[in-house]
Amino acid sequence: NQRMAKRRPSGDGMVRKRTTDGRWEGRIVVGHKENGLPIYQTILASTQKELTSKLNSYRESFKGVNLTENSRMSLGTWLDKWLDEYMAVTLRPSTLKGYQHIINDYIKPHLGGKQIYAVTTADIQKMYNALKKNGRLRAGADGEKGLSGSTVRSVHMVLHEVMEYALREHLIVKNPTENTTIPKASGAVMNILNDEQLDRFMEAIKQEPLWHDLFYTAITTGLRRGELCGLMWTDFDGDNGTLKIKRTLTSDGAKLYVGDTKTVSGEREILLPSSTVELLKKRKVESRSKWIFPNFIKTEEPINPALAYSMLKRILKKAGLPSIRFHDLRHTFATHAIASGVDAKTLSGILGHTNASFTLDRYTHVTTEMQRNAANIMGDVIENIIGEID
Repeated sequence: NQRMAKRRPSGDGMVRKRTTDGRWEGRIVVGHKENGLPIYQTILASTQKELTSKLNSYRESFKGVNLTENSRMSLGTWLDKWLDEYMAVTLRPSTLKGYQHIINDYIKPHLGGKQIYAVTTADIQKMYNALKKNGRLRAGADGEKGLSGSTVRSVHMVLHEVMEYALREHLIVKNPTENTTIPKASGAVMNILNDEQLDRFMEAIKQEPLWHDLFYTAITTGLRRGELCGLMWTDFDGDNGTLKIKRTLTSDGAKLYVGDTKTVSGEREILLPSSTVELLKKRKVESRSKWIFPNFIKTEEPINPALAYSMLKRILKKAGLPSIRFHDLRHTFATHAIASGVDAKTLSGILGHTNASFTLDRYTHVTTEMQRNAANIMGDVIENIIGEID
């Protein structure tokens, strides 16, 4: 039997002058294979002095690091392994599908063939810049081929997580996504129904008896579409006028999935307006399903969120209202709530936001207007006081 080689410590190395091109070559141990043999990192320099400087820098970088032989695998291979072995069982199907899209369409074409340990911050920055400039698979309606800032940030988020797992598995020395510059998020434009449009919307849903209750609940609670469609009667307490949000529905088109709320703070209990309580009480008496908003044909199943979206578009078109997104009903609720004096902390609890500061940032257009109005009111008060003194 061949004796196993003596394990060389990380950072240990050797130096030689190459006869082929006269350059100086240094090698340091950066990890070990399963059989104990060392894994080397090779460094080249024009002079011995330059090599010594580089070696010292590399030794510092690899201090305490012990890479495995899997660090030689390609980033593309690791991305597939990460999805299959770490993410597939923990993510919602819709989220997993989104990750697959980001990985296959954006990351792999740029960096998939590169060995994972060799991916640098500069490589990743170059990819982000390319995606921002020319990252779309097809040009948008505006003729642009660059990805939005929000999409590039999503790519960064996924790649950062991928590399964090690689770091834990001793495949890389440090996370190369750190210190990259990513564009600011360019979120979708928030469209709000104003007072007159909201009145028209409330009249329009009266003409849709099958859908009225769902849209009335949406506009009076600010629930996300998946949360709304995932409501069960066990979540509703008519005596106390409360509603528990404990799950969300997602769809891949044909199949529905019941999952957890978007965030930990997303699971919450909210106090309902009295009109919504009465509406749901009446609906419960007539209901034959465990779901508050069941499928019209198969009442043992919930309503499909995609169908609710399509119906919203039909109602808006029929009423001559702007073609807003379903999520804009949530924004409409929140905007009118803040304008009516509901404080940010209370509203963040209703909406299921992580904290009140996020709510304030999201609806700064409303709070700014309220502050302006408050300043005008205070100005009038002070002027009146000064006038009385004079």
